Amino acid sequence: MSKVSTIFKTCVQAIQGGVLIEREGRNDKEFHFQNWFKDRLESMALNYDSPGRNSYPDFRLVHDAEGFELKGLAYPGREADYDCNSQVPCGEHNGRQVYYVFARYPTDPDGNSYPVLDLVLCHGSFLNADNTYVHKNKSFRGFGSYGDILVRDRKMYVAPTPFALAEGTAHRRTLIIPDGHEVDDDLVEVGTLVRREVDEIVVAYSFDLRTNEIATSHVPNPNAGREHVFKAYRLAGDPSDPVSLS
Repeated sequence: MSKVSTIFKTCVQAIQGGVLIEREGRNDKEFHFQNWFKDRLESMALNYDSPGRNSYPDFRLVHDAEGFELKGLAYPGREADYDCNSQVPCGEHNGRQVYYVFARYPTDPDGNSYPVLDLVLCHGSFLNADNTYVHKNKSFRGFGSYGDILVRDRKMYVAPTPFALAEGTAHRRTLIIPDGHEVDDDLVEVGTLVRREVDEIVVAYSFDLRTNEIATSHVPNPNAGREHVFKAYRLAGDPSDPVSLS
């Protein structure tokens, strides 16, 4: 049975109870929210694989085929999109369902303890429906006057956040999962979100080292027009104002 509903509720209840993020110091720019989420899993006595710097997703449950990728965002600040580093968002990875946990926290807290301002836990397919793409970095040698400089093609992906994709998520705590996904009885539906696949998809790109121009190649999307339906939920007692696509 999926644990996502219970994990979402545990996070919401911690926020409602004033459980703060604790950072080790101002140089802790990455793991403070991960540690907060880890404490929630441990409070539920869930077994998980500990996160590593290059692991994906960040937390992988041991007894359930589910993983959770954490994205902490400083507010006010960049919130419309985020860097995915080497992994395109997806809803399934190595046989696990992948969920993304986005949370905003104060940009300039007056100490090393501060609140979670809002939270969206969403299935990865809400961000990207394709689970088949495999990221690889490539390189070639031969650049430069003497032909001995290595050029690395190290891709960086930038994806929209749920705060940009869905109206009504700011300053709230929201769960977004595919239609038909089992949820607990104390979760209240607050919206239906339909994402539609584009007519053409990018399958290749090239970069001209003389002009610094990049060009993309497209092919027809075999799933063009396909609709992916998601439901938005809140914990009973939380505000029930609606959530919709931006």
